[in-house]
Amino acid sequence: MIHSLVNLFANESTGPVVHIAPGKLFEVGGFAITNSIFFAWVSSAILLAALILVAKRMTLRPKGGFTQLVEVGSDFITGVLEGSLGDRDKALKYGPYFVSIFFFIALSNIMGLLPGVGEAFTFNETPVFRAFTADLNGTLAAAVISMAMIQTFAIKESGFIKHLRHYFAGKLWNPLTYLIGFYELFGELIRVGSLALRLFLNVAIGEVIISVFSYLGKFAAPLTSFPFLFLEIGVAMLQAYIFVMLSVTYLSLAIKHGHDETHELEHTAEIMKI
Repeated sequence: MIHSLVNLFANESTGPVVHIAPGKLFEVGGFAITNSIFFAWVSSAILLAALILVAKRMTLRPKGGFTQLVEVGSDFITGVLEGSLGDRDKALKYGPYFVSIFFFIALSNIMGLLPGVGEAFTFNETPVFRAFTADLNGTLAAAVISMAMIQTFAIKESGFIKHLRHYFAGKLWNPLTYLIGFYELFGELIRVGSLALRLFLNVAIGEVIISVFSYLGKFAAPLTSFPFLFLEIGVAMLQAYIFVMLSVTYLSLAIKHGHDETHELEHTAEIMKI
């Protein structure tokens, strides 16, 4: 009996179709434009238009709807920055960058769950839309940009030499200083990979789960997949927050290293004067 059921389901279909790799849609100047890149353009255009609209509607008195949602999200991320950096002015200074990253990732994650993303629309047998954050290339690009911003901000705060010295903090004549320094630099690359893989795997696995339960549900697919779809909306917001929170933590560590070393040098100089 069990053997017959196994054969029945095995012969019925090969299972749900899940694309992990992005598909090429067309080329621009010799560069391949994939469906995830195209999706990122669409998400960016929507986010830019929405934020411009919110900026025009912004007043001293709080407003409801999407405007209030943006305000709450912006205040929340700014609060995370202030708590990590310990400085309100710096939080306001760097806030726009991390708020933009937060809303872009959150919007990309949520839009990836909309009907029409995936197999619904195709071009040359390739799905037109694929969630940008469900593509490892996309999350890797986001991680690289985030870490590049962090290094740039840290250099502006501490100066290039002082920032570099926090990696090579020991005596320059000691070979261990360089060994530990290169290990610390390698750790920065590990952070890039960690940011990219964490976001990609959570989004991609969510897509796989929804696809599997939609396939198992057949005609009742909306019912079988809805609980997981609802769950993934929460995961979409959570992963955007985690990505930004980790980026802010890395920025805080980079800046505080530079400031700690500056205070140590000033303290040493004062002792030498005495």
